[in-house]
Amino acid sequence: MQDSRALLVRSHTDFPPLRRGRTSILQVNLGYLCNLSCVHCHVNAGPTRTEMMQEAEIAQVIEVLEQGHIEVLDLTGGAPEMNPHFRALVRAARALGVTVIDRCNLTILREPGYEDLAEFLAANRVQVVASLPCYSEENVNKQRGKGVFNGSVEAIRRLNALGYGDGELPLDLVYNPVGAHLPPPQAALEADYKRELGEHFGIRFNRLLTITNMPISRFGAVLMAHHQFNDYMALLRDNHNVANLDAVMCRHTLSVDYQGYLYDCDFNQMLDLPQGHSGRRPHLSELLRADKAGEDIYVADHCFGCTAGAGSSCGGALE
Repeated sequence: MQDSRALLVRSHTDFPPLRRGRTSILQVNLGYLCNLSCVHCHVNAGPTRTEMMQEAEIAQVIEVLEQGHIEVLDLTGGAPEMNPHFRALVRAARALGVTVIDRCNLTILREPGYEDLAEFLAANRVQVVASLPCYSEENVNKQRGKGVFNGSVEAIRRLNALGYGDGELPLDLVYNPVGAHLPPPQAALEADYKRELGEHFGIRFNRLLTITNMPISRFGAVLMAHHQFNDYMALLRDNHNVANLDAVMCRHTLSVDYQGYLYDCDFNQMLDLPQGHSGRRPHLSELLRADKAGEDIYVADHCFGCTAGAGSSCGGALE
């Protein structure tokens, strides 16, 4: 049976061609090790993964930041905090005045060995973007594992106590659909989240970011196992919104894998579609010489996931 990568990459795509603008956001995947194994995870992260960014590549990330062109360092994984160099990288970036985003699964804040992580994030004024795919305990546990919802609520309360969610220390939550459908309108769902989480659990956050599930990796495998892959791709195509093309994240974000190789986005990273679409594998070190502005973006059928409906990016809906 073909996997989702074969269906997406080997087929011709009619997704519109795109070119990169100036890179302002560097999204760095620090490794695939994670304390969770979520159904929707496009990275296939989990507790048994061993891929991890090493000190040499961390040093190159810092070198790139020292050039002064990158405004935001977006740290992801796996659980990025499980990389042993996470804190050193955060400190270096903040010392350079770079905004740092930690894409946190919340439960890591309660794991042994990470008891002071929340305090570290607050002390370094790191912006937290946290996954909470629903305000319903049943739906969250179904997607992320038994007990994850209650653990996430306790982690948010801890972040709230440190000043997150009240303005000065941003705390944004991320919603992913549980099934093979598009996210609902972001503003209306954010209002629901704030009401439900506030009334029932007394927790606060700044924004809700709705992100469309990409038909790749673990979610792609689930779609194929349930014979929903083609229907889901048709849904994305049928809801393609040309107005979202100007705002897609690949225009200003570069994705870096744990080995230091460059991709136009982290979805392309998982599909092994290197930045530049030139048959070679560009490396982080190239950013020390020049930006990638003006170069072709590697597009394939999964890109319809970023333009369908209200659009989707690591910063939520595009509309």
